[in-house]
Amino acid sequence: MTEQSIADEPINKRKEELYSARPWQLIWRRFRKHVLAVVSMWFLILLGVSALFAEFVAPYDPVTFERLRTLAPPTGVHLFHEGQFVGPFVYALERTRDAETTRVTYVHDTEEVLPIRFFFAGDAYSMFGLFTTEIHLFGVEGRRQQVNLLGTDDLGRDVFSRLIHGARVSLSAGLVGVAFAFVLGLALGSISGYFGGWIDSSIQRLMEFIRSIPTIPLWMGLAAALPIAWDPIFVYVLITFILALIGWTYLARVVRGQFLAIRNEDYVLAARLAGASEYRIITKHMLPSMTSYIIAALTLAVPEMILGETALSFLGLGLRPPVVSWGVLLQDAQNLRSISLAPWLLSPGVAVVVTVLAFNFLGDGLRDAADPYGQ
Repeated sequence: MTEQSIADEPINKRKEELYSARPWQLIWRRFRKHVLAVVSMWFLILLGVSALFAEFVAPYDPVTFERLRTLAPPTGVHLFHEGQFVGPFVYALERTRDAETTRVTYVHDTEEVLPIRFFFAGDAYSMFGLFTTEIHLFGVEGRRQQVNLLGTDDLGRDVFSRLIHGARVSLSAGLVGVAFAFVLGLALGSISGYFGGWIDSSIQRLMEFIRSIPTIPLWMGLAAALPIAWDPIFVYVLITFILALIGWTYLARVVRGQFLAIRNEDYVLAARLAGASEYRIITKHMLPSMTSYIIAALTLAVPEMILGETALSFLGLGLRPPVVSWGVLLQDAQNLRSISLAPWLLSPGVAVVVTVLAFNFLGDGLRDAADPYGQ
């Protein structure tokens, strides 16, 4: 065996692995080269797990208020005290009032060190309605002091805890809404593009009618029509369903356009000549060939749903308290006084921006990785 053949052996082995790899393995190989997409994927996984186990991750109940801790600033986490490493801790926060302006201020007591305890026994809560526990991810000893990573609102509620619980509602609204829109858009778009004729015209007119409806007056009318006494969970399901009914048209247009482009391809005609049913041609031949387009449309639809729920709740046309969502939390930052005194109340807005960017980066990576013509 020559030296050249020995040097070429690893290259030939890698080529053989590529030739024998399954489609999902090739997609993963291309996807992990997209650094922003991989980072976004892990961020969204972490956010999703935190939202799923919000009661455990959040140190406090999102609806419990502390009258003596209103608009408290974010608590800084420290590792060193007087030059010595003591682990993660916070300083005690003392509430004072300015004698001239009567404004409440908070001063850190650098003499009182409060170590942060992990797997801390705090307020009791029910995990998925299966069992009751008191274990939280972190916390500090004593009811008088708290660790408020993002400060508190005007009722003394922990913003970080409310942000984590709000992620559960906002993310689930986006994902559930996209799931409904995905079924409608994929089904109607494929039927419209494949069969054409009067079926295509009817579906296109329906889509144009839905897209022509002014959304803000529609939501204002729905908000006025929904009784305040209705169960917040029912209102949440209703709003998610309405978002899906409005949002399926974009995916349907993408699918229809691709079907019009590929319905006369050779492999489609060969499947027809082989006697394949219309359902099999659509689901087994045409839809798999446009995976990258569907992935791109889905990943763009999720942030649109999240932004839709956030905007409607922010305007008071969507979810309402006591439901905790990012849009409901942003209602506390609607006036200039709140923003000037407590800029940390804008943290739900930052969470929305970061999450939407993460979904967009993830969609770009998945689209490029699933593109059959990509390298």
